[in-house]
Amino acid sequence: MSGFDHMGFAVGDFEKSAAFYDAALAPLSVKELAKFEIPGGWIKGYGATHPIFWINSGAALVGRVHLAFSASTRAEVDAFYAAAMAAGGTDNGGPGLRPEYNDTYYAAFVHDPDGHNIEAVCHAPE
Repeated sequence: MSGFDHMGFAVGDFEKSAAFYDAALAPLSVKELAKFEIPGGWIKGYGATHPIFWINSGAALVGRVHLAFSASTRAEVDAFYAAAMAAGGTDNGGPGLRPEYNDTYYAAFVHDPDGHNIEAVCHAPE
């Protein structure tokens, strides 16, 4: 069975969203790995070793997406949340345990510039 390889979506303001994701994903060691021009704008790929998450210019999606990025430590979740909020994200649930999911589910949730629910989650016990 094949696993998840990558995903992407169009954003309403490419430069604003790129700045948000550059800052918010840096604490998770997720960074820009590719950026190139496409018909009508730009596309940018993020990852640790290869692009797994892409944004491209165009009309913002109708509806909302939920993305959860893995964090190795709870401190990374905290840093993601702080960086995302400083980069213009809006709170959708600050860092903390989510026992309704499981005993070690430590996560933070923010809305990106287009209102998508972006999460960082750590499953480590402490």
